[in-house]
Amino acid sequence: MNRSSNSDVPEVEAYVGLGSNLDEPVAQVRRGIEALAALPRTRVDRCSSLYRTAPIGYTAQADFINAVCRIRTRLAPAELMERLLEIERRHGRVRTGPVNGPRTLDLDLLLYGDWASDAPSLTVPHPRLHTRAFVLVPLHEIAPALVVPGRGRVADLLAGCADQRIARLDEPQSVRGQAAHTERR
Repeated sequence: MNRSSNSDVPEVEAYVGLGSNLDEPVAQVRRGIEALAALPRTRVDRCSSLYRTAPIGYTAQADFINAVCRIRTRLAPAELMERLLEIERRHGRVRTGPVNGPRTLDLDLLLYGDWASDAPSLTVPHPRLHTRAFVLVPLHEIAPALVVPGRGRVADLLAGCADQRIARLDEPQSVRGQAAHTERR
């Protein structure tokens, strides 16, 4: 990948979903937020509270801890996704086992400005975000007026997943130090 071309990328507002249900999930999600704040040409603008959520699909596993962060980034979508996967690997994420199975840290690129892609390697908006309470509830907390392209307002989408179990654990997350407010170069 030619990263030098990314210096011309304008700042974009993007949303990243975080989740974990292995190896101290609360700590995993908090470390994931800190790792987002350490990305180059990126700053964490706002993060939701942490939420305990029931697993979807593969239900024979522990509950998840989830959050959503709004970031401002100058990384192109493919590079941002590459770096999210790199963070997952550093936190012990293994992509074997059942679909929607247990994981140490999961980072999903939910939205990247108004950019859309349905490529197999990167689908944005995230193809299932509109059906997942563990995404919509924290997303609504930090961006209640947000519109998901092709799906509608987050506030309206919440009704479609009212039957999914989710409970707020704490107050909105902050990133240690002032990394949340300082763009890394």
